[in-house]
Amino acid sequence: MTRILVVDDEPQILRALRINLRARRYDVDVAGTGAAALKAAASHPPDLVVLDLGLPDIDGVEVIRGLRGWTTVPIIVLSGRAGSEDKVAALDAGADDYVTKPFGVEELLARIRAVTRRLGAPSEAVPALRIGQHTVDLADHSVRSDDGTEVKLTPTQWSVLEKLLRHPGKLVSQRQLLHDVWGPEYQNETNYLRQYLAQLRRKLEDDPARPRHLITEPGMGYRYRP
Repeated sequence: MTRILVVDDEPQILRALRINLRARRYDVDVAGTGAAALKAAASHPPDLVVLDLGLPDIDGVEVIRGLRGWTTVPIIVLSGRAGSEDKVAALDAGADDYVTKPFGVEELLARIRAVTRRLGAPSEAVPALRIGQHTVDLADHSVRSDDGTEVKLTPTQWSVLEKLLRHPGKLVSQRQLLHDVWGPEYQNETNYLRQYLAQLRRKLEDDPARPRHLITEPGMGYRYRP
C-alpha cells in the first residue's frame, strides 16, 4: 500500500485529505509542522509527500531541501502561494508538482496518480548513455560519475531525462514533454521544464551554463545530443 505523508497546519485540510486518501486505499500519515514532517519522514519513510509551504515553524521550501538531503521521494506542494516565484523556488528545491489552494480533491488525486505512475513506469532496455563525465543507465535508474560516485535524481527528473535520452539527437517538443511527464492538463507549464532542465544540467553537464548534451531549442523544446 502506498504511504502518503500529508503536511499542513490546517486541521480541516489534514482531516479531509486523510479521509479521502484512506477511502482510496492509501496509507496516510499527517504532520502539522515542518519539524514533525521531517521526523515522520525519517521514522516511517513515505512513498509520496503532500506538503504545504506556509508552515508555522519552517518554510515549506526548507522542508523540501531537508527531505532532498537524503531521499528522492516525490513531493507535491499544496499551497496558497500562487506567485510564479514561489513555484520556481519549490520546484528548484526539488518538488515534483505544485497545486494551488483552494484546490479540488479530485485534482489532487489525479496529480498523486500521475506521480505514482511515473514511479512504477518500466524502462525498456537501452545501452548506457554518456552525459559529460557521467554514465546514465536507464534500465536500472542509475547515474554514476567517472570516479564511481552515484548521482541521485528524483522520479520526475528521471522521467524528463528518460524522455530525452530515448530519442537521441531528436527534438522533443515542450508540449510532448509536459504531456508525457506531468499529464495532458499541463500544456502551459513550461516553467516546469525550465526548472527541471536546469536541475539536470547542474547535476550532469560539465558546464551547466554551456550545456553540450541537454540542449534547449528556444520556443520549441529540448534535445539530447550524444
